[in-house]
Amino acid sequence: MIVVDRVGMTYRADAGPVEALRDVSFRVAPGELVALVGPSGCGKSTLLRIVAGLRPATSGSVTVDGVAVRAPLTAVGMVFQAPVLLKWRTVRDNVLLPAELSGLDAAALRGRAEALLALVGLAEFGGRYPRELSGGMQQRAAICRALLLDPPLLLMDEPFGALDAMTRDDMNLELLRVWGETHTTRKTVVFVTHSIPEAVFLADTVVVMTPRPGRVARTVAVPLPRPRTPATRALPEFGRLALEVHEALARRP
Repeated sequence: MIVVDRVGMTYRADAGPVEALRDVSFRVAPGELVALVGPSGCGKSTLLRIVAGLRPATSGSVTVDGVAVRAPLTAVGMVFQAPVLLKWRTVRDNVLLPAELSGLDAAALRGRAEALLALVGLAEFGGRYPRELSGGMQQRAAICRALLLDPPLLLMDEPFGALDAMTRDDMNLELLRVWGETHTTRKTVVFVTHSIPEAVFLADTVVVMTPRPGRVARTVAVPLPRPRTPATRALPEFGRLALEVHEALARRP
């Protein structure tokens, strides 16, 4: 689904060029959930934006579903650390926003919006405004918005980083359910996080990045059985994999 091939990114700054990424390469299979972990400033968010076509790479290439990425992707859903809901629109109207921006009939997609809100436990909150929702509920609404047009690819940039620990754990389970963990057909997901336990809990594969300039230090397969539950975190294999990712992060190139 995604091929990142020797991607590099250098920013121009007044004090001189800043190299954010260097020769980053990895692949993401269709339906796979891949987590990117690495220290702050290693270029994880930049890499996600390059994959989405929101920022051109300085070198290398990215292909999505066999097509080179040279402009913003249309068949993609993005979720950021902040929900970025429009405060003057109801939750339902926030979810329907992608339809309006794409020139589609929002009314025709109202049923899908309601179904998505029900899926994440917000069926009774469609007519509320963002200020009336908790942080976790707002992030659920943001996920619904990203899924409205049923994109095959979901890019998530630390979507739960600002939540408290218990809400974050709940959102991890919610994401796996929305992703379709128990189904044979799943969306492809690239998930950026600073949390090693979160990466291991969610992902099929964890891509570990080095400090800036970000490179791939190691790719760790996560063969934990699915569906994953809170008990998964207590498995000895979970601890071993988390330690493996930690050690890869701790090594300096």
